Amino acid sequence: MTAGPHIAAHDDVRDDPRMGPNIGFVGIGNMGWPMAACLADAGYSLIVADARRVTADNFVQQVGGRVADSLAGLAAASDVIITMLPTSGNVSSVLADGVDNLLVGLRPGTVVIDMTSGQPAITRKLAERVAAAGGILIDAPVSGGVSRAKTGQLAIMVGGDAEVLERVRPVLAAMGTSILPCGGVGAGQAMKALNNLVSAGGYLIGIEALLIGQRAGLDPGVMVDVLNASTGMNNSTQKKFRQFVLSRGFDSGFSLDLMVKDLSIALEIGRDGATPTPFAAMCREMWAAALASLGPGQDHTAVAKLSERLVGTELRAANDA
Repeated sequence: MTAGPHIAAHDDVRDDPRMGPNIGFVGIGNMGWPMAACLADAGYSLIVADARRVTADNFVQQVGGRVADSLAGLAAASDVIITMLPTSGNVSSVLADGVDNLLVGLRPGTVVIDMTSGQPAITRKLAERVAAAGGILIDAPVSGGVSRAKTGQLAIMVGGDAEVLERVRPVLAAMGTSILPCGGVGAGQAMKALNNLVSAGGYLIGIEALLIGQRAGLDPGVMVDVLNASTGMNNSTQKKFRQFVLSRGFDSGFSLDLMVKDLSIALEIGRDGATPTPFAAMCREMWAAALASLGPGQDHTAVAKLSERLVGTELRAANDA
């Protein structure tokens, strides 16, 4: 890989964040809000934008920074720009589409960090457009959910030039404790989609096991404890089943719509590499069926309801029955 254009000395990302770059943050949603708040807590100067102006206004009132009057204006005021949006289509829209976009105001040497769980092929094309405008784009999707976003303990999967990653590492370190280089541009997003594929598969088989056990007379609460002390332990058994399923809260903060999107990206990557994906395809179809059955706007943990409907039983711990 070749290094991107050097950031001018007055724009360098310094080890002391309080002397670091101005950061433009686009996308103050469930994840974007706590991530941007971590940057503010680290002392970075923020200018924020969101499709819902009231959300950006609320962030500034509660956390700090200032609201961008336009995307072009945000870019012109920023040394580093972060996008944290639902899809690559949203990133393309704010970055390069329409009269008002980030590329209109992009300063030479600006680093654009796309933290969206997006489509690698689209991101690589966007990186070319950013480079043509004099900037540098890397992708850095995250894992850990809202809870770890609030504490700045996300895992961040990075795709892009190694030298550029080192320049912005202090910025990423304000939001995550694990910064994981994965390869060239788009590699972080590929890894994120595959990570969610593994997570989604573990969730489904875990729910099915709990339903089998409950019908056989086992207490799902006890089953979760046993799984967490045994080889069946995974992220879902540790952080989802008691918290969001047995509690019947279904409110983890990550949507079912976005999980289906990520699983579709994982299958797309498989197709591009001519890789047979029989289990991945079945997993994606189960999640898509839940989305069709439950409707949009559901939390991803609500996928358990599809399995419950098939069995005709709701999962509940014995002491909650």
